[in-house]
Amino acid sequence: MNRNITRGLGLFLFALFATGCASKSYVVLLESPDGSTGAILVETTRGVTRVDQKQHGVALDGGSARPFAVKQPRIDQDFASALAAQPALPKSYLLYFETGGAELTAQSQAAIQEVLQTLRERGPSAVSVIGHTDTMSGNAWNEQLGLLRARYIAKQLQANRLQVLKLIVTSHGERNLLIVTPDETPEPKNRRVEISIR
Repeated sequence: MNRNITRGLGLFLFALFATGCASKSYVVLLESPDGSTGAILVETTRGVTRVDQKQHGVALDGGSARPFAVKQPRIDQDFASALAAQPALPKSYLLYFETGGAELTAQSQAAIQEVLQTLRERGPSAVSVIGHTDTMSGNAWNEQLGLLRARYIAKQLQANRLQVLKLIVTSHGERNLLIVTPDETPEPKNRRVEISIR
């Protein structure tokens, strides 16, 4: 059985094609990881058919041009190898810091274990670590403090001897606030490091 897979442009939606002796060729729309569906247009010799419901498909070779429901067991059977070949989606984490330094909050100290587990499970990954601050202490210091926080987290990742293809460590300082505040405002949600694993 020959199977191919294509992605809907930038939507994390899948349009899957399958051909085989027992089943006709068809395209099926699956929901994206965030639960949205979107829509696809399928052009055949019978015209263009819009598919906008998850787990609905349209035949490519003859038959009706109307969308039809495709049950999960059939999708699993027809597209198992194509679905298994999909790369893992990026994962992001936010770790928060106590006032003024590079000390993680108790909750974030526990959350870093989840980050380490994700890296262990995925194997070699590209990792981005971006340090952020609140608006206390001024731009120049906050840029340095954000970098100090990002480096602190990067060292913890490296200390666990995890395989990282690429590690980017940067600071946004008080730029890109999670909670917009005036200058000289302490805000715990802005004192953070964003970790992105791809």
